[in-house]
Amino acid sequence: MTETRISGQRVFSGRVFSVDVDQVGMDGGLRGEREVVRHPGGVGVLAIDEEGRAVLVRQFRYGANREMLEIPAGRLEAGEDPREAGLRELREETGARAGVFISLGEIIPTGAYCSERIYLFLAKDLTWGETDLDDGEFVTVERMPLDALWAGIRAGKICDAKTIAAVCRAIDNCQLSIVNCQVGRMIL
Repeated sequence: MTETRISGQRVFSGRVFSVDVDQVGMDGGLRGEREVVRHPGGVGVLAIDEEGRAVLVRQFRYGANREMLEIPAGRLEAGEDPREAGLRELREETGARAGVFISLGEIIPTGAYCSERIYLFLAKDLTWGETDLDDGEFVTVERMPLDALWAGIRAGKICDAKTIAAVCRAIDNCQLSIVNCQVGRMIL
């Protein structure tokens, strides 16, 4: 099954995303209308420190109307390589630089109405420097033992989708012996 854009109209254009209303053609000659949030994509980095703890950021998320604990993350700039964006966001939000930086693939958080893709990475062998937060960005860096992170996810206390996906991908990679990391010890 496929849908093909026939025409469309941009109904909103903002700093972070835009919204289009598209007319689509569907299998069998049917037509429909789709509202789509166009987003440039983002990155998220599961960083593991020298003591095997996850490096997380706590910040207020207006859309969720709550403070959230999550992996360092950010929006891709136009044409930016996801790997470079991940390294940049890790450094800006936590001050960390990664000696090892491994792709954990991508996720599509809300494919029904949004074009956003988030590229996930695992960072290890960290060295530390200064943070470089964006104007208006307020985060607190926290380090959490991996078993506590997994327990928080399982209990629903940590509900950020990219954080959950990155932890699950890292666990899966460790089980498959693709990545030799301590994350896999949480459920092995």
